[in-house]
Amino acid sequence: MSDWQQISLGDLETSVPRKVAVSPQGSRASMSDGYPLRLLGEVMRLDIQRTPMKPATTYLLAGVLNAGKGVVAKGELDGGDTEYAAMNVLRADQVVMRKLTAWEGPIAVVPAEFDGFVASNEFPTFTLGPELMPDWMRHVCRSPHLWAEMKNRVSGTVQRRKRLNPEQLLQIQLPIPPREVQARIVEVLDSVDAQIVALEAEADVLDELWWALGREMVTVFGDVVMAPLASFCDISGGLTKNKKDLDQPDLVEVPYLRVANVHRRHLNLSEVATIKTTRAKADKLRLQSGDVLMNEGGDKDKLGRGHVWEDQIPDCIHQNHVFRVRVTDRRFDPHFLSAWGNTFGREWFETFGTQTTGIASINRATLSRFPVPDVPVAVQQDWAGRLGAVAETMESLRGQARSLRATRASLVSGLLDQSITINIESVEQGV
Repeated sequence: MSDWQQISLGDLETSVPRKVAVSPQGSRASMSDGYPLRLLGEVMRLDIQRTPMKPATTYLLAGVLNAGKGVVAKGELDGGDTEYAAMNVLRADQVVMRKLTAWEGPIAVVPAEFDGFVASNEFPTFTLGPELMPDWMRHVCRSPHLWAEMKNRVSGTVQRRKRLNPEQLLQIQLPIPPREVQARIVEVLDSVDAQIVALEAEADVLDELWWALGREMVTVFGDVVMAPLASFCDISGGLTKNKKDLDQPDLVEVPYLRVANVHRRHLNLSEVATIKTTRAKADKLRLQSGDVLMNEGGDKDKLGRGHVWEDQIPDCIHQNHVFRVRVTDRRFDPHFLSAWGNTFGREWFETFGTQTTGIASINRATLSRFPVPDVPVAVQQDWAGRLGAVAETMESLRGQARSLRATRASLVSGLLDQSITINIESVEQGV
C-alpha cells in the first residue's frame, strides 16, 4: 500500500442528498500531497478584546466544550456579580480555546450567534489570517490530531490543572491546504456531518415511537393478572471479585459483562473486559442464549435496564451488579420480559428499589416480586416483536452514525497528517 490513501464516500450513502462525489485519483479536482507544514502562529494571531465588568450591566457568558464540540452558552451574568474586572469578548469566526485542561481539546471557532459573548481570561481568542477559512478551522478544531498536539504542549504538575498558553498553541504545526482545497474538504465534511445529523434525527423519532409503544403496552396490560418474576424465572447475581480466587489452581480467564455493557434495548459489546475466576464459578455463571440481563442500580436510566443475551460471546459471565434472569416456564417469552422491564419496570424499580445517597438499586428480593403480565405467550411475542423491530432499526441507525463519526475523525486526522488525500468534484443531484 502506498503512503497515500484515497477515501471513498460510497459507504456513507443515506437519504440525505449530497453535492460532492468522489472522483478518480489524478483528476483535476485532486487534492494532492505537499501541503506545507505551517506554524499556527503564521496563519492566525492572538487577538484579545477585553470589556470591563460593570455593575447593573448584563453580559452573555460562554464556555468551550471539550473535543472541539463547540462553544456553549452559560447564561447571563451581572457585571457586579463577578470578581473579574474585565472579560474577553468573543467575535464571530475567531478561534477560542480554554487554557485549563487544554489536553481535553477545548478549542472551537466562534459561531456567528455567539458574537459578543464574554468569557474569562482563561479563554484567549485568535483571529484567523487570510490563508485560513473559518469553516476549515472549525473542522480542524474537531480533530484528535490537534488535541494530541495541544496535549503534548500543556504545562503544569497536576493533571487537572495543566494549562496551554496561547504561545504554545501557536507553535503547533499543521499542513495548510490552499483555500480552494479547504473549501472542497469543508464541503465533504459538512456532507458527512449532515448525514450524521439526519441519522440521529431518524433514530430520535424511533426512540419516541418505542416509548409510545411501551406506554401503550403498559396501558393494555394494566388490569391483567400479574405473575411475580421469581415464579417463572431463575434469578442469579453475578461474580463478586474475590482476591482469594486468584490463589486457586483451576483459574480461567473469561469475558465479563459489566453494567456499562448492558443498556436498555441493546448490549454494547464493543469493549468487553475479561476476569480471572475459578472454573466452578465460570461454569455456574456462564450466560445462555435467552437470558435476560438487568442492571442492579444507578440513576433512573440505568436502574433495571437490560436486554436479552443471544450468546454473542462464548463462555461469557456477568458481574455482581448485573442480574441474570433465566426464564424456566415456556409460557413466558424472554424478549417480552425484557421489553416489560425496560418500560413498566423503569418507574416500578425506582419506586420499590432502595435509595442510598441518591443512587437507586434493586436487590434480588425486590426483583423476585417484579410483576409481569400473565398473558398468552403469543400476545407477549407480538408486543415483543413490535417493540423489538423499532429498537433494532433505531440501534442500526445509531450504529451507522457512530461509524460515520469514526470515519469522519479518521478523515480529518488523515488530512492533517497527509496520510489521506480526497478527490472530489462537484455534482448536481436531485432531492
